[in-house]
Amino acid sequence: MAAVDLTTHPGHLARRLQQAHHLLWTTMVSEEITSPQFGVLNALTAEPGLDQRTVGERVGLDRSTIAEVVSRLSRRGLLDKVRDPDDGRRFLLRLTDEGARTHRRLTVRTARMNQVFLAPLSAEEQALFLTLIRRVSDAAEELRTPEELRTPEELGTPEGPRTPEETAPAGR
Repeated sequence: MAAVDLTTHPGHLARRLQQAHHLLWTTMVSEEITSPQFGVLNALTAEPGLDQRTVGERVGLDRSTIAEVVSRLSRRGLLDKVRDPDDGRRFLLRLTDEGARTHRRLTVRTARMNQVFLAPLSAEEQALFLTLIRRVSDAAEELRTPEELRTPEELGTPEGPRTPEETAPAGR
């Protein structure tokens, strides 16, 4: 079998973009605050007082990752956790003054980094690129159940997943 052209594989290209983003982030934005941590600071700037689960949903982080990010930001003194007065089981998150200052400082740096990152594209191409990558990213977020991740062959049909009616025992 011949080698495949990896430049036609979106996952390969996404990994290369992530590597470039990481390099730019650590050199232009911050070596201490990661991009996901900045996402949490940004979400809490936009909507102070969100609970941890909701912040994770806003920035696209799974439960274990958001828990670790919140823990790190809290240890650094950038956010506070306060018990929800309406539901004592939940904690609401708020930026500290230092967290708000850090967000402001990094926002300027991220804008510069994004200019460098997207510099190979014209303004119109940048808008289109962001629209398309957002669409693919949003669709990928919806791929949550194992059935959706399986190939049609693995599901037993050339067409793909079967409907509940097709898989129900006869006579029901």
